[in-house]
Amino acid sequence: MTDDPVFRALSDPTRREILDALFEREGQSLGELERRFDMTRFGVMKHVKVLEEANLVVTRKVGRSRLHYLNPVPIREIHDRWTGKFAAMASGALLALRAGLEKGGTMAANGKPSHVYVVYIKTTPERIWDALTQSEFTQQYYYASTVESDWTAGSDYEYAINGVTAIVGEVLEAVPPSRLAMTFDARWDDEVSPDPPSRIVWEIEAAGDGLSKLTVVHDGFEGETNTFGQVTGGMPYILSGLKTLLETGEPLQVAAGAAA
Repeated sequence: MTDDPVFRALSDPTRREILDALFEREGQSLGELERRFDMTRFGVMKHVKVLEEANLVVTRKVGRSRLHYLNPVPIREIHDRWTGKFAAMASGALLALRAGLEKGGTMAANGKPSHVYVVYIKTTPERIWDALTQSEFTQQYYYASTVESDWTAGSDYEYAINGVTAIVGEVLEAVPPSRLAMTFDARWDDEVSPDPPSRIVWEIEAAGDGLSKLTVVHDGFEGETNTFGQVTGGMPYILSGLKTLLETGEPLQVAAGAAA
């Protein structure tokens, strides 16, 4: 077994069951997770900590509670790395987990973030901000799309693919290089176009040792809409591509999944 923290985290059946539980319903407290297992609260905490260290689980404070969310980005990174090197899928167990994580998930309880993703990138917050807001970058990792806005609160923005509108919305908050909040009105196909707008927030912070932490919170869905389902599979691909581009200077060379 490799020392890779993702593989170490996935090697234990209890930790895999915790991921299954968060796939079924995101935004669970430690107490809610504890009730699924015949073990002490401390035992569940130890397993959750391993998953957090592998970046497979993200913990966020919502009101007075600390809630746990499944983060599929590390699975996407492993898949992309192995596909790029060997033109083959990962092992059957890993592939099955990835397929499950990208099906669309379920809505979190009302008032809780619906999707939470985290990725660590060896770059500066300023560089990530540029990559989020400039077409010269988005064309290389965000489904070959351009993006246009003046990135001030109250302004409109638009993603377009080959000149065709894919996403539109309003900039709600722009604090470079640390926070960008926007409404998210998907237009990329006939399935998502009727959906009401949701909200996406990009949070950027220095993480030490030349790393930056990018957290994406996508919420405000009115139920399990088509946009909700398609974002689940698309955002890990986008974030993996962003990380590859900023760390290597080259775009990710894998087939794209669903749009997001």
